[in-house]
Amino acid sequence: MPPDKESIPQLPFLLLLFVGSGCSALIYEIVWSQLLELVIGASAISLGVLLGTFMGGMCLGSFLFPRWVSPNRHPLRIYAVLELGIAAFSLLILFGMPSVAGLYGAIGAVGFWGILVRAAISAICLLPPTLLMGATLPAIARWVETTPKGIAWLGFFYGGNIAGAVLGSSLAGFYLLRVYDMVVATFVAIAINVVVALGAFFIAKGSVHKAADLDTHQAGRAAGSGPVYVTIFLSGMAALGAEVVWARLLSMLFGASVYAFSIILAVFLTALGIGSSRASAMSRWSTNPRRDLGICQTLLIAALAWSAYMTNSSLPYWPVNPTLTVNLWHNFQMDIFRCALVVFPAACLWGASFPLALAAAASRGQDPARLVGGVYAANTVGGIAGVALFSMVYVAGYGTQRAQQGLIVVSAIAALVALVPAAVKHDRRSLAGAVIAVVLAGVFVVTAPELPGGFIAYGRFFANVSYNLRTNKPTIIYSGEGMNASVAVTQLEDGTRNFHVSGKIEASTVPRDMKVQRMLGHLPALYHPAPRTVLIVGFGAGVTAGAFTLYPSVERIVICEIEPLIPKAVAPYFGKQNYDVLKDPRVEIVYDDARNYIRTTHEKFDVISYDSIHPWVKGAAALYTDEYFNLALEHLNPGGTISLWVPLYECSMEAAKSQIATFMKTFPNGTVWGNTLKGGGYDLALMARKGDASIDLAQLQARLDRQDHLNVKYSLGEVDIQSAVDVASLYSGRGSDLGPWMADAEINEDRNLKLQYLAGVALNLYEQDAIYRAILSYRRFPEDLFTGSEEAKQAVRANVIRGQ
Repeated sequence: MPPDKESIPQLPFLLLLFVGSGCSALIYEIVWSQLLELVIGASAISLGVLLGTFMGGMCLGSFLFPRWVSPNRHPLRIYAVLELGIAAFSLLILFGMPSVAGLYGAIGAVGFWGILVRAAISAICLLPPTLLMGATLPAIARWVETTPKGIAWLGFFYGGNIAGAVLGSSLAGFYLLRVYDMVVATFVAIAINVVVALGAFFIAKGSVHKAADLDTHQAGRAAGSGPVYVTIFLSGMAALGAEVVWARLLSMLFGASVYAFSIILAVFLTALGIGSSRASAMSRWSTNPRRDLGICQTLLIAALAWSAYMTNSSLPYWPVNPTLTVNLWHNFQMDIFRCALVVFPAACLWGASFPLALAAAASRGQDPARLVGGVYAANTVGGIAGVALFSMVYVAGYGTQRAQQGLIVVSAIAALVALVPAAVKHDRRSLAGAVIAVVLAGVFVVTAPELPGGFIAYGRFFANVSYNLRTNKPTIIYSGEGMNASVAVTQLEDGTRNFHVSGKIEASTVPRDMKVQRMLGHLPALYHPAPRTVLIVGFGAGVTAGAFTLYPSVERIVICEIEPLIPKAVAPYFGKQNYDVLKDPRVEIVYDDARNYIRTTHEKFDVISYDSIHPWVKGAAALYTDEYFNLALEHLNPGGTISLWVPLYECSMEAAKSQIATFMKTFPNGTVWGNTLKGGGYDLALMARKGDASIDLAQLQARLDRQDHLNVKYSLGEVDIQSAVDVASLYSGRGSDLGPWMADAEINEDRNLKLQYLAGVALNLYEQDAIYRAILSYRRFPEDLFTGSEEAKQAVRANVIRGQ
């Protein structure tokens, strides 16, 4: 090895290669997050598997590389081979992961244990490429020496990797997946890996590597460096724990779309990169990097207190109305600014912690790969612990306020671990830092603000509700934070109750909402002559599920709900409207992603009803794909019926077309049924039948008049549906008529999840009237759909023509 190798011209070029590595890694991570939503479900567990496996694999890779690969091998050639290996395994995952999902049907595990089985298999699939990703930094580390200059370059490599990660996350989240699909995004990342590998091979060809005389007995640790590894472990725990908390809170503030998560990730990574690069430059001149590391953790206490104040006491009250502009980029600018206010101070300090830890743990003669691998492993193990502890224990068990207090405590402990050993040796600055850490932690833990229940309920509209509602104000009668979602129930002064999930109303006792909730239950149940088994996707307030309990033929009702808190906490507040559905012995609740329940169960149903969340919510689009609807079709008995909720508000024409066209592709005889507000558009129910699609109006009326269906008739009457003619008059069109309107629709498929990007652009739009009028312009009276008495058909025909 040349005597001053860290100053040779190749290092800036290697920095560029590391930018490319980070870019491809984050493209893979975002693609894999979508794959895991399909395989595991849109839950905290899928996020935990992704982060745990991604970071765990990199941890193992960084730890094992210096122990398995000899220092005599050329670092740049090894680095190039690692990049090619990452590309190869990522290609296998792209095409192999969906095939592996077929194993779940054979296993047949559902519920919590089913989720764990799917998570374990998915983690095994993701482990090989992440192992190789983790080995890249230790591999390149052997091209420098463990001198102050060399350590600084290692920090720059880390910062360059993060800079590439910012580019990759933005490129994937805002362009590649929005415009193309997971296949294209993966091939772009593979191309970057190949270019980086070729660049490394080219540089290696013109350089000679001679292994330095390394002290392999130290295993990358300087004497007495144990506290440094504990500190960086705790720092990683706090960093990833904070990311979990911030993602939960900021997604409510921005709207939980796929774009919001991309913004949060990009801002977080940008701050890490800035902090790392600045600390790398400063570490060359630091006289006591261990003390600097401790001071950094002390400053984090104040930074975390600031972020808690911003998320809980300041930003929710800013008078920001996202509906004032239809330009999405204007809202993105505001979201980026607010995200930076919360994230930047702490994330910069966490970015600085890594190069400071490298400098604190380094000594001459060490194997730089073991130094980097050890520090990186400690940091990533801490990150894995932070994700598990704060997502599955703190937030779900105690709420985000307690989680934020826990983050402050973790940072205080990290500061003390770094500072106390020097303070014991009478280093005054370290002693002062330790005292300040204790005082700050005590003050900020006690004064950490509570999260307003109104923010959980109204999210991005909380300030508008607070300022604009002078009468009929809401009262929070319940608020809670579950593992996958935050839940609230509010009651207005006029007695109206609303059920909220993560900052948006999902169900209410308002007549227009009650009507569509009842429609989603009664329409498919009446469409079937005698339904026995029912599957419901999404519990909500339980109103749709409750409608099925009124049918005497129904023997079994299965409800899939991903968030355990919702049925337990929400159902009692809507007991009158849902007919105390949870007390019905025919009801079984499966706490699992509905997509995977359908894939794993062998049971077939007479009715499947989808009362799921808005498609712009990240993860929801997986419940609207062509492949998913085909799974549902396979699990319908002959003559079985299916219904699907389509909201027209917070929606664009393109997103509505995508939802309807994707459904009609699987169910060509599908029909559209309207729920209007003062004659204008509000939302829709799509419905289809496996087999003959005709509806005999005379038989339908006779059924409603039967003694054993009086409760059904009464339930419909509560939402102004009095007869079979009223039911049929809700008809708004069918797939065969809407063909020209849907001609340019983008089909939502597993490989692209296009709907979440289309709908994410439209979450602040209210174009429901225009969308509904466009649909009605194609409506014709379906002579072959409605049969029975001519008098009833004439009444329905008149209503349909009147509604044109």
